Amino acid sequence: MANQLFARKSIDKLSADAFSEGAHNLKRTLGPGNLIALGVGAIIGTGIFVLTGSAAAQYTGPAIVLAFILAGLGCAFAGLCYAEFASMIPIAGSAYTYGYATLGEFVAWIIGWDLILEYLFGAATVAVGWSGYVVSFLRDLGVNIPPQWSSASGVEMVFIEKNNAWVRITEQLTTSLASEGVDIATLPHATGIFNLVAAIAITLVTILLVRGMSESAKVNNIAVIIKVGVVILFILAGANYLFGHSAEASENWTPFLPENKGGFGEYGWSGVIRAAGVIFFAYIGFDAVSTTAQEAKNPQKDMPIGILGSLVICTILYILVSGILTAMVHYSQLNVAEPIAIGIEKTGYTFLRDLIKIGAIAGLSSVMLVMLMSQPRIFYTMANDGLLPPIFGKLHPKFRTPHVSTILTGLICALVAGAFSVDELGHLVSIGTLLAFVIVCAGVWYLRVKEPNRPRPFKTPLVPLVPILGILVCLGMMAGLPAETWYRLLGWMAIGIIIYFVYGKKNSVIRKEQNL
Repeated sequence: MANQLFARKSIDKLSADAFSEGAHNLKRTLGPGNLIALGVGAIIGTGIFVLTGSAAAQYTGPAIVLAFILAGLGCAFAGLCYAEFASMIPIAGSAYTYGYATLGEFVAWIIGWDLILEYLFGAATVAVGWSGYVVSFLRDLGVNIPPQWSSASGVEMVFIEKNNAWVRITEQLTTSLASEGVDIATLPHATGIFNLVAAIAITLVTILLVRGMSESAKVNNIAVIIKVGVVILFILAGANYLFGHSAEASENWTPFLPENKGGFGEYGWSGVIRAAGVIFFAYIGFDAVSTTAQEAKNPQKDMPIGILGSLVICTILYILVSGILTAMVHYSQLNVAEPIAIGIEKTGYTFLRDLIKIGAIAGLSSVMLVMLMSQPRIFYTMANDGLLPPIFGKLHPKFRTPHVSTILTGLICALVAGAFSVDELGHLVSIGTLLAFVIVCAGVWYLRVKEPNRPRPFKTPLVPLVPILGILVCLGMMAGLPAETWYRLLGWMAIGIIIYFVYGKKNSVIRKEQNL
């Protein structure tokens, strides 16, 4: 029974399949520049444009900077492990394929099912942030979208005039407004029904992805250039403002690490750990790079460049932006869908306001594109292995994209994006991502012991230290997430295990080949 559950794929066969050509294979069109852009496209987005504000407001205050450093450290360990696997097994499927080749089919299925949390729910989270910036931008143009149709069901909000934004009601916000002499009951209130704007965003990106990788990569490259430029502009404008308002910055940064309120994750060091787990979601771009290995021109050389290059660039930008933002605006007022826009409003550089929002919209669009591109390719690989129905592996006759699974992913994602808030989605995505990273780190360590002489175009340094540190840091951040997030993860995994034993186990290609 154990041998059946943990049947492994042949790495030699995977490598041979990776370089086969034909109508039933993905088209190789991506170079190292495209891969770095895809990674930056996925990483820079929700972390800077959305989660920085909500995590600072709820968990850390200005110490959000420390949370980004902790999350970036965990990513560095995991990224090195991903780079080794991506150079050895340059095939679509990412952590799912790596798990199949090292730890066996059942573990691979767990990862593949887990990656749905990472990509499908991740794209939905980003769409919620995209919605916030689009609504804010349209409001500047005099077009007001009712907050009921741009927020998740049941979310209670108030309109704060000085920020020109609808803000989710929290205890911290109520306390902050009271200290300013404002009774929150006197402000305009609204309750969310369905985030129609977010659902429309997912639909548009899905249509683009069905048309092909080449077109999608071009759009992503343009979006990445815009958003990186805008992030740098924000850093420069914010730094310039702070030089002239050092007293205000000192006040907003005092205390840098707010005192714990008595519960785990409610500020203090436990808040930093919880926030690191939440914002870890924002780092999954390098993981998304590995899903395109079968579309890279020279994957053995270029995949490590794409994975590690995008990770380094984005970690530096995250730390700078989070520090400047919390120095400009008190953290209690940042629990909004568009915190960067709130920050730029504070500087008085009104000519940058719309540019920042356009950059955020472009940036979040590219994140949605990369995530919605990655999920169908996981499905494509799992279907080819017999673990999902064949329709998930079907390619479009003209565009050679997995169009059926792309459309299905987009449809479900649009419904999820419309119905749930950033907090609910972000926690679930983070725990799913962290679990996948733990398994990848374990896989590198296992394979070094099992097959030490196998050729590795890129080698993770200091094995087993780096994989062990990756596992420990990721598990630590998982432990910091709320209990209800763990319950949702366990429920999700239970559903996946049932599907595996009902369908996947009976239709597994490798089982049939090995007569298991």
